[in-house]
Amino acid sequence: MNEEIKGASHHVPVLIGPAVRGLNLKADGCYVDGTFGRGGHAEAILQELGTDGCLLAIDRDPQAIAAAPASLKNDPRLELIQGEFSEIERYATERNLLGKVDGLLLDLGVSSPQLDEADRGFSFQSDGPLDMRMDPTSGQSAADWLASVDEKTLRNVLRQLGEENFAGRIARAIVAARDAAPISRTLELAEIVRNAVPRQKPKRHPATKTFQAIRIFLNDELGQLAAALQASVSVLAPGGRLCVISFHSLEDRIVKRFMRDASREPVQYRGLPDIPEEMRPPMKLIGKPVAPSAEETAQNPRARSSRLRIAERL
Repeated sequence: MNEEIKGASHHVPVLIGPAVRGLNLKADGCYVDGTFGRGGHAEAILQELGTDGCLLAIDRDPQAIAAAPASLKNDPRLELIQGEFSEIERYATERNLLGKVDGLLLDLGVSSPQLDEADRGFSFQSDGPLDMRMDPTSGQSAADWLASVDEKTLRNVLRQLGEENFAGRIARAIVAARDAAPISRTLELAEIVRNAVPRQKPKRHPATKTFQAIRIFLNDELGQLAAALQASVSVLAPGGRLCVISFHSLEDRIVKRFMRDASREPVQYRGLPDIPEEMRPPMKLIGKPVAPSAEETAQNPRARSSRLRIAERL
């Protein structure tokens, strides 16, 4: 999620220590940071690499690439790509790195800078245009989608991607409101949701799940994740590590199932002494899921739901 703690001079990503250790970095290794954000993980990785090491960093948000510190942009070991991490197999192939990458890091979801900039439209905490696109230069904005989506589709998106118990009520309220006037601002949508939810949890904004669901849908976040996980099998070298930080159950479930299935042989071969090479599992699990420490959660409440899972290419 690229959730970050705002420090005095830079952003510190969530679970940075466990994530960097999980990559099992080699000084001359080649690594991919699929979610560059503000460069916190990339900077930490580069600090461990020697002159022969390399890092390919990807972010679909052009503003994240533009905001990269000069110290990183000028590092000859780093290549920055504005694009989607679901395309890592293509990027690796184009650079003759397929099957040669020693570690892949994915830090999922929306970043703190995206949340904190009202003009991006991700947050219900401040008013801004209802956008929510990771890449503001392509695709459909949340405002445009809400202007035309039918009630059934909207309800299903809220239920499936937001795990929203009041999806039906909220969908009806949004459709009724947009039929009267376009919904173009974040606080407009948040207020519509607030009024539609009959029971509200303390310390949790009633629009939290609605904003999450719409953002995930518009950016195809789960589809992007599934594609990147599948590509990791081809991209990683033997011994290469896959490290994924997720922030909600939908993401974590996909990561957990992929790593579990990739670390098991097919059912018909389980328990047999001799398994054909093509049927052997491509990965093995490394350790248990890692959660943030109490200290990190106290410094950055957005980190509280994060989980790091690690697998290694066999």
